[in-house]
Amino acid sequence: MPDVLAEEQLHLDRARAELDRMRRHTLSLTPDGGDPLADEALAWMLEQRAASLVDDPSTTLFFGRTDHDSGERFHIGRRHVTDDAGDPVVVDWRADVSRAFYRASRAEREGVVVRRRFGVERGRLTAYEDEHLLAAVAPEEDGHASAILAREIERPRSGPMRDIVATIQPEQDVLVRADVATTVCVQGAPGTGKTAVGLHRAAWLLYAHRDRLTRQGVLVVGPNHAFLSHIAAVLPALGEVQVEQSTVEDLVTRAAEGRKAVAVRAEDTAEVATLKGDARIAEVVRRAVWSAVAAPRDVLPDGAVVVTRGTRRWRVPGYLVEDLLAELGSRGIRYEAARNLLPQRLAHSVLQLLEAAGDSPDDAVQDAVARSAEVKRAAKALMPPQEPAKVLWRLLSDPEFLAASSDGVLDDAERALLRWDRPPRTAGAARWTAADAVVLDEIADQLQRTPSRAHVVLDEAQDLSALQLRAVGRRCSTGAATVLGDIAQGTTPWSARSWEEVLGHLGKPGGTVEVLDRGFRVPSAVIDYAAKLLPRIAPDLSTPTSVREDPGRLDVVASADPVADAVAVVVRLAAAEGSVGLVVAAPALEEAAAALTAAGVGFARLDRPEADAPQRVALAPASLVKGLEFDRVVVVEPAAIVAAEPDERTGLRRLYVVLTRAVTALTVLHAEPLPAELA
Repeated sequence: MPDVLAEEQLHLDRARAELDRMRRHTLSLTPDGGDPLADEALAWMLEQRAASLVDDPSTTLFFGRTDHDSGERFHIGRRHVTDDAGDPVVVDWRADVSRAFYRASRAEREGVVVRRRFGVERGRLTAYEDEHLLAAVAPEEDGHASAILAREIERPRSGPMRDIVATIQPEQDVLVRADVATTVCVQGAPGTGKTAVGLHRAAWLLYAHRDRLTRQGVLVVGPNHAFLSHIAAVLPALGEVQVEQSTVEDLVTRAAEGRKAVAVRAEDTAEVATLKGDARIAEVVRRAVWSAVAAPRDVLPDGAVVVTRGTRRWRVPGYLVEDLLAELGSRGIRYEAARNLLPQRLAHSVLQLLEAAGDSPDDAVQDAVARSAEVKRAAKALMPPQEPAKVLWRLLSDPEFLAASSDGVLDDAERALLRWDRPPRTAGAARWTAADAVVLDEIADQLQRTPSRAHVVLDEAQDLSALQLRAVGRRCSTGAATVLGDIAQGTTPWSARSWEEVLGHLGKPGGTVEVLDRGFRVPSAVIDYAAKLLPRIAPDLSTPTSVREDPGRLDVVASADPVADAVAVVVRLAAAEGSVGLVVAAPALEEAAAALTAAGVGFARLDRPEADAPQRVALAPASLVKGLEFDRVVVVEPAAIVAAEPDERTGLRRLYVVLTRAVTALTVLHAEPLPAELA
C-alpha cells in the first residue's frame, strides 16, 4: 500500500516549487505600457503580484483535498498554484470548485466522494483524515467532528490573528460567498468567527470581482489600532496586499480631497459625545450649511444679476434668481456641486433673454457668460465658499446660529450642552474632540460628496454612534458592506440597540442580518460563565453555545491582593505554549506593569503598541481587548472594570467582552464582590 502521507508531501513540495517559479516569472517581466505613466502603473501591479506570491514556509499551501464522482481531484489551498502548462496544482479556496470542500455533506455531496483534511506542523504534513461521503455510518457517527479540524480550531495562538481557511464552517462559508451587491450584517457571539468571516469575505470578493474591487478599493474598519494590528496579517496571508485598514477616527481626521486634517486635542463628556453622535445632528449641520445661501436682495443691487454683452446689459430679476437657488437646494446635491452649477444656471437665464431678443446664442456663449466676472461675482455672493471647521465653529460658538439651525430638532437643554462655554476666537484656534471630528466629516460631506469604495468591512459596528455609522456608510455609498458585531458587546453610551438601526444609519436598510451563535474558539466553561450576564445586558439575544469538545478551564479566585496574585498566575501560564492576556481596569495598569516587570516577565502593553515588540504575554486595559483573543486570560477585579464605565449596563457589557477573550482557560481574581450575576 503506498505511503499516502509521503505522496501528499511530494505534492506539497511540487506546489512550493511551482509557486516559486510563478513568482520568479513575475519578477522577470519588464513593464511595457507604451508610456512612462503606464509603465509605472504596470510596474506597481507586477510588484503587488510578486508580493502575493511569497511563500510562507511555516504553513502549508494546501490543507484539504476533494475527490469527485467525475474522477477529478482538487487540492484546496490558500492561493491558486499552476504548473508551467497552466494546469492547477493547488486550487484557491475561493474558487467555485472549492466550495464543496466546506459545504459537502452526506445529505448533499455536491459531487464529492471523499473529503481529505491534512494535519500540518511547521509547514510539513503530519497527518491526514478521509471522510467518505458515500459510506454508510452509524447514526451516532454521522456528522462526527473531524479530529484534525478540532485540533486546528483549538491550536494555541501566539501573535497576530491567522486566517481560518482550513476550518471555515458551512454557515460561515455561506456568508463569505454572499453576493457582491448584498450587505451582510453578522450578529456573532464571542468565538463564532465573525471577524474572520468578514476578512475572508473581503478576500473572496477580491478574488471573484477583482477588477471592480481593486479599482474602487476595499476598506476594513476596526475599533482601534490594537485590533487592526491583531488582524493585519490575515489578508496578506491570503494573497491580498492592497486592502486598506483604518479606525473610524482615522477615517474622519486625516486629510482628504477638498478638506484638511483634523487634530483631536480635547475630550467631551460622555453626555456631550453622545449628543454629538446623534442622528439628529446630521439635520442640524445640513441646515447650517445651506443657510449660507443668501437672499438675492441682501447681496445684489436690486436683487438682480446684471450681465454686460457688448453694448447691452441683460438683467436676471431677483425672483428668477430665487427660483434658481430654490431649485438647486431641492435637488439633494452637495453644496459645492450646487455652487458649481449656479453660474451655468444664471448664464442659461441670460441666454433665454438673448433668445427672446432675437439672438441665436450657442453653448460657447453660455460658457462665456458663466465665466464672466459679473456672473462669478454674483454666484460667489449668493453661495459663498465654506469650510467644515468654520461651519462647526459658528454652530458651537454662536447661540443664535445654533438655535436657527436646530429649531424643532434639539431642545434648549441640548443646545446648551453643545455650546462652548468659552468659544475660541477663530475656527483655527478650536480644540476639536473625537466627536467633533465626526461632525466635521458630516459637514464635509454636505459640502462635497465623500468618495465611495466598492466594499467596506466594518467590525464592532455595535459600538458606533449614528454619525459614525453615517461616516462609514458614505465610504460605501455605491458599494456594499459586511457589518460585524455583537449587540451584547456594545460598550459605548451610544451603542446600538438593534442591527436594523445600524443598517439604517449606514444607508443599507435592505441589508440581511445573519446570526452566528456556535462558538468555535471560546470553550464552554468560559462562554457559559460569561453568558450569565446576558439577561441583564442583552435580554433579546439567544445564549451562545460552544461546539468544542474541550470544555476549557475556569478559575474564579478571591484574593486579598488580586494584582500580585494575577502576576503569579501569569508567570505560571507563560511557561506553557500559547499567548497570555492580563486584563485590568485602566487605573490598575501601572501597578500591573510594575508587578510584571518586578517578576521578570517580558510583556507588551496594548495601550502602547508602538513601544513594545511582540510578546507572548500582553497587558491590556479592559477598554482595548475587544476583538482580540488569547489562549489564557487572567482578569483582575471585575467590579473595577464595571465601575470604570459611565453606567452599570455599559460596565457589564465591557466585562462580558473581557471574560470572552480566552481560548483555553480563564482565571478571574477579585477582592471586591463580583457582580450579582456572577456571584
